[in-house]
Amino acid sequence: MEQLYYSLLVVVLGVSACIFYFIASNWLLVMIFPVGRGSNEQVAKNIRTAAAIRPWIFLGPALFFLGLYLVYPVFDSIALSLYDRNGETFVGLANYQWLFQDNEFRQSLLNNLLWLLIVPAMSTFFGLIIAALTDRIGWGNIAKSLIFMPMAISFIGASIIWKFVYDYRAEGSDQIGVLNAVVEYFGGSPQAWVTVPFWNNIFLMVILIWIQTGFAMVILSAALRGISEETVEAAVLDGANGLQIFFKILIPQIWGTIAVVWTTITILVLKVFDIVLAMTNGQWSTQVLANMMFDWMFRGGGDFGRGAAIAVIIMFAVLPVMVWNIKQANTQMEGR
Repeated sequence: MEQLYYSLLVVVLGVSACIFYFIASNWLLVMIFPVGRGSNEQVAKNIRTAAAIRPWIFLGPALFFLGLYLVYPVFDSIALSLYDRNGETFVGLANYQWLFQDNEFRQSLLNNLLWLLIVPAMSTFFGLIIAALTDRIGWGNIAKSLIFMPMAISFIGASIIWKFVYDYRAEGSDQIGVLNAVVEYFGGSPQAWVTVPFWNNIFLMVILIWIQTGFAMVILSAALRGISEETVEAAVLDGANGLQIFFKILIPQIWGTIAVVWTTITILVLKVFDIVLAMTNGQWSTQVLANMMFDWMFRGGGDFGRGAAIAVIIMFAVLPVMVWNIKQANTQMEGR
């Protein structure tokens, strides 16, 4: 209860501080640039000046903290990647040379590539199919709510749920894992699924696909509803069947949205960490870059140089995809 009280106190103090800042900054602005006295020309000038300054007063704290917690760490990580494990001795590109010679790094890179090939594609595909199907049934909104529900669960929470799906007990014991219970029911032998080479990566990807399908479905459903009915009706009159309408009429018109959804999930996949940490902790050839970075940075005595080098690699992998995603989203907004 003590932690709850402290949390509530922090929330109350934070909200109160924001309200005070809003009122005080407005009052100070009015005091410096009064609008109730002086010539009409001076009053008009004060109004224009205050209007130009006011957005920066409100944006200022946000920009400051964004710079402090997002921009500064980028440059600090790049600098730290050029130093030794303690961040004291300059070693140049030695950490990057080590990276590309390290077997675990190459395995992590390969696993990340596998995640990139499968998760965005499957999430977008299932989201698109579900969006198209649920728009055609009366209880579609209920179905969408159920499919979107995993988005409300944290990655760690989702991993714990799927731990019970993949759980393995010694043969002869009662299997509480859903997958092994089904396998045993049909006469198969239970398996420790998260330890099976190659396939264990697929089993971990299923968790993220399960979570992100709801996100893809919501965005793509909105895009499908934005398509003019007249286009579809014209295709029907021309004799097009359902599959032709879907692939030749609907898909081309929402291709930009599909690309944005795909790249958004791609960015998430490049940074995947929680699921691997909770399910396998990178064991049994499931290591990924973010988990490897965490291991080197905070475990085994900590090696800040190598951990920062991996973080920089992840950042530069995400950056071009993120820039392209933003440009694509802006293009779509301008087109509307």
